[in-house]
Amino acid sequence: MTLPLHGITVVALEQAVAAPFATRQLADLGARVIKVERPGRGDFARDYDRSVKGLSAYFVWVNRGKESLVLDLKAASDRSLLDRVLAGADVFIQNLGPGAAERLGFGSGELRARHPRLITCDVSGYGTSGPYRDKKAYDLLVQCETGLVSITGDPDSPARPGISVADIAGGMYAYTGILSALYERERTGEGSQLSVSLFDALAEWMGHPYFTEAYDGPPVPRSGARHPTISPYGHYRCGDGARVFLSVQNDREWVALCEEVLGQAALTRDPRFADNPLRQAHDDELTALIEKRFRPHTADEILALLEVAGIAHARLRTVAEFTVHPQLTARDRWRGFDSPAGPLRGLLPPVEVSGREAAMGAVPVLGAHTAAIRAEFPEPGTP
Repeated sequence: MTLPLHGITVVALEQAVAAPFATRQLADLGARVIKVERPGRGDFARDYDRSVKGLSAYFVWVNRGKESLVLDLKAASDRSLLDRVLAGADVFIQNLGPGAAERLGFGSGELRARHPRLITCDVSGYGTSGPYRDKKAYDLLVQCETGLVSITGDPDSPARPGISVADIAGGMYAYTGILSALYERERTGEGSQLSVSLFDALAEWMGHPYFTEAYDGPPVPRSGARHPTISPYGHYRCGDGARVFLSVQNDREWVALCEEVLGQAALTRDPRFADNPLRQAHDDELTALIEKRFRPHTADEILALLEVAGIAHARLRTVAEFTVHPQLTARDRWRGFDSPAGPLRGLLPPVEVSGREAAMGAVPVLGAHTAAIRAEFPEPGTP
């Protein structure tokens, strides 16, 4: 089975999450990804935790299917080897600290001059210019600077979303940018110089709150697990102490909720709840009415009522419950892949292509491919 990026070589001078997340997508599509790591401990994400049979959960998640090449880029011989590898590569991506790649002689402008067909991608925290250019930019800090944390949490305190959304956003824009550049090179024969900042990526995702406030709208409130502008939309307590989540997106669904679930058709004529803005303004009163109706019933009973009425709903699952989710099982979404700690299980990538599957290669041992790559790209004149 030939994957779409078979024959494409990606060299990744990467660490942490954002750039590795981008290159893992490329590896899943069949690209050869050569991950350059520092001597000793390699990518510092290897040491973030020991959750996966002694391995870092972060590292396992974003680094399967890659080759690990250990180089000391302060040494001229190793810099020369990296340049020989790049001479035959299609993509170079890096997310070192500001200016570090340039100081090592691997700045995008310099590389593009030497290798015109090479696609370069610089992943930074705040971009290549501006007053924040040289600031360290870890995921939570970027979330704070874009305003995301200010609208996440409950009314009393802000909160960090439970996943690394700035890193993921930056990684996905780098991934799609690289795919676009590969397609463009098919037409022009020339590579491209790309740059993606975590700040810009997450700023794009802040579009709804921006447009809400920028044109004289009210500030977006922190609403916990409820929606800040749609009601009813969130979690509601049932008689067994469990909570069900439901969402009403339009007046037709509101009528169905009132008539078929709450058994109170008169609510559709209540002036407090005549449209979504009014329902949102009276959300506390509406929540009390819904929970009063739910109180005699278990969550399973309420979910059954919502299903029959065609009201969108969900269970609040733990991560452990997610790992045995019946939808994932029914659709055969889990696959095994290898690692230094032995076989592991992970999810197939989200995009399904009829007739083929992602590569899902092994998580590399630090430096596992160094000797082979040195032999593949010998110094000139070496027999």
